[in-house]
Amino acid sequence: MTVIAGNAPNFHHNQRVRFVGGEGTVESYRSEADTWIYLIKMSMGPEPDFGRIGGETTIVLLESDLWAV
Repeated sequence: MTVIAGNAPNFHHNQRVRFVGGEGTVESYRSEADTWIYLIKMSMGPEPDFGRIGGETTIVLLESDLWAV
């Protein structure tokens, strides 16, 4: 991870964040094209009656798409 002077990330590793469509936890982040790109692990909801088929979903979002919880 490279930090650009004067442009520190607004969110940090393991921080809970919200975005359109859900909530999650910051797994990692990097600076790219004068913004920060975040890898977010989405929160798993309650297990359905029929069981869970897969694991968590991880998505990539821009810093402007995130809000602090």
